[in-house]
Order: sequence, then structure tokens, then C-alpha cells
Amino acid sequence: MVNQETVQDALRVVIDPDLRRDIVSLGFVQNLKVHADRVAFTLKLTTPACPVKDELRKQAEDAVRAIPGVEAVEVDLTAEVRPNPGAIGRAMLPGVKNIIPVASGKGGVGKSTVSANLAVALRQAGADVGLLDADVYGPSIPMIMGATERPMPSGGKIQPVVSHGVPVISSGFFMQPGQAVVWRGPMLAKMVEQLLAGVNWGELDYLVIDLPPGTGDVQLTLCQRIPLTGAVIVTTPQPVAVNIAEKAVAMFNQLKTPVLGVIENMSYWESSKTGEREFIFGAGGADRISLKWDFPVLGKVPLATTVRETSDGGRPIVLDEPESPAAVAFTECAQNLAAQVSIHNLKSEADDLVKITF
Repeated sequence: MVNQETVQDALRVVIDPDLRRDIVSLGFVQNLKVHADRVAFTLKLTTPACPVKDELRKQAEDAVRAIPGVEAVEVDLTAEVRPNPGAIGRAMLPGVKNIIPVASGKGGVGKSTVSANLAVALRQAGADVGLLDADVYGPSIPMIMGATERPMPSGGKIQPVVSHGVPVISSGFFMQPGQAVVWRGPMLAKMVEQLLAGVNWGELDYLVIDLPPGTGDVQLTLCQRIPLTGAVIVTTPQPVAVNIAEKAVAMFNQLKTPVLGVIENMSYWESSKTGEREFIFGAGGADRISLKWDFPVLGKVPLATTVRETSDGGRPIVLDEPESPAAVAFTECAQNLAAQVSIHNLKSEADDLVKITF
């Protein structure tokens, strides 16, 4: 006879490849109902951007259908993003579950384009995402996101501009076109704190922060004042970019901020006619960083004119040309990033439990 225990036992063979545990012990299986030969349950994942969600759903369905006596299986797929345990109870951003800075060390590698496409891709997957442009000297997020409105005050805080479903804030909103920012470090740090604490971010699964190049006051302020889930490193393949990106990795290590992975932007050019790839800036830069520092490559994004054109037009390529190779690569980067956030938070929860127990 089919009962809940039988179904749960069958589902224990389904393993999340990222979290490396079965979906029952992870608490993914909820609202389990068995009625005669029919079984229904909810599969509640840790992110709507899960890169293996369809695979997990199929494996779960197949496992239950294999139970003798089961004729019908209904699986409701949903997700709830786990918060960074270090962020729980923090007053500055109480509604933000995960804060993810995107860094490069070196300018000109497409960090802002990567940040915008990550944010939009996560939003397209169903997550609640915000985007903060912390590059005070060279704010480019408003242009890339097509955000032209000026933020307005509301309830004692600034209301972010919503573009493509993503709340966006940038120092660029408060400057005149062409105005240069000539500030010392403490002023930069104070501006970033205001953009964080003085903005009504609401409830967010992820807040993506586009950092300025380098390893200076803005990065130091964020790492010391905000409970960051983990950073993303952006590089291009050539050694000069890789060497500077490694300085950013070393900075995060020194400040005890995890690095979730590296993205190789402008990785290669691919001919639309022949499919042949040309590695204009060399190859293997992200792989070298990943191997040396022991964190994953989240993805490799090709060099494409359409990425530049869509960014200049205020519509990131994951929106405008979602089937293009670059958009597919950005989406994979976002999915892999979401998976790494889940892995990090689950491990942190386990570590905290061990500390409490012992």
C-alpha cells in the first residue's frame, strides 16, 4: 500500500547535485499527500534560478511513479531563497537576504554589464533582485539598465528606480551629465553607506552591488560594515586582467569575505556563420584563478557586438536577445551564482548549528 513513508523513502534517492544531499533531508519535499493511487507534493527549492530544477522535478516524478500502485504524480515546483545567516537580525538591510558584490580589480572588463545581466537574469527566473551601482566615480548602471527617472523620497528614505523589474540605485541619478566626482575616500564610503541604508530596498532575495575597480575605500566599507554573502569576480582571459583580478580575490580573503566564483567576460568570439571560435584575448584566465583560489568558474561569456548594443540601449541582452549565445551564457552564470549562494548558506547554517551544539 502506498503511504507517505513509502513516498519519502523513494524520494531519498533524488540527490541535489550542488548541495549533495537528498531532497527529503534538505526539506525540499513539502505538502505531501497520498490518496489511493495518486500522489501530490511540493518541491520547494532554495532558489527559483536553480540550474537543475527541471532535472530534479523529473527525477522526483520518476522515483514516485516507480512505486508499485502509483498511477498519477503531481509535483508543484516552487522556491524560497535562503538568507545568508550572517545577515539575519542586521538592522541596516533587514529585508535583504543576500548581498553579492561584483568586483574585478581592473576596469574595462565589463563588470557593470555583467552585474546588470546577472540581476536581470535572476529577476527573470522569479527572484526578487535589487541592483546597487557603487561605482561612484564612473556610474554606468543607469545607462545599461535604461533607468532615466530620478529617485524620489518616500517615508524618510529614497525610493529606488525600478527598471525591467529590478529596483536600481546609483550615484549617477544625483549628478549632472558630465559631472566629475572629485572626492576623498571617506566621502566615497559615506555615499555608499547612504545608498545602502538610506534606500527603501524592501524585501529582496539578492542585492547585486556593482563595485568600482580597485581595492579601495568602497570595498573596505562594504566588507567591514555589511554582512556580504559572497563576492563574484569578473575578469577577461588575458594575464594583465587576471593578475589584477587576483588582487581583488586576495582583498576579499584578507577581509574574510567569501568568493562565490569567477566569470570570464569577453572569453571568445564566435563566428555566426561557421561557429568557429577565436580567442582574441587569450584563453584560460578564469580557469587559472579558479584552480589557484579553489572556487568555481560560474561561466564564460563570449565577445559580441550585441552585448554592447543592448547595454548602450538600456536593455541588457538577457532581455533583448535571450536566445543569443551571450544571453544564454549570462543566464547560466546567474543560475550557477544562485546555486553557489545556496551552497554557501546551507554550509553556514550547518557551521552555526555545530557551534551552538558544541
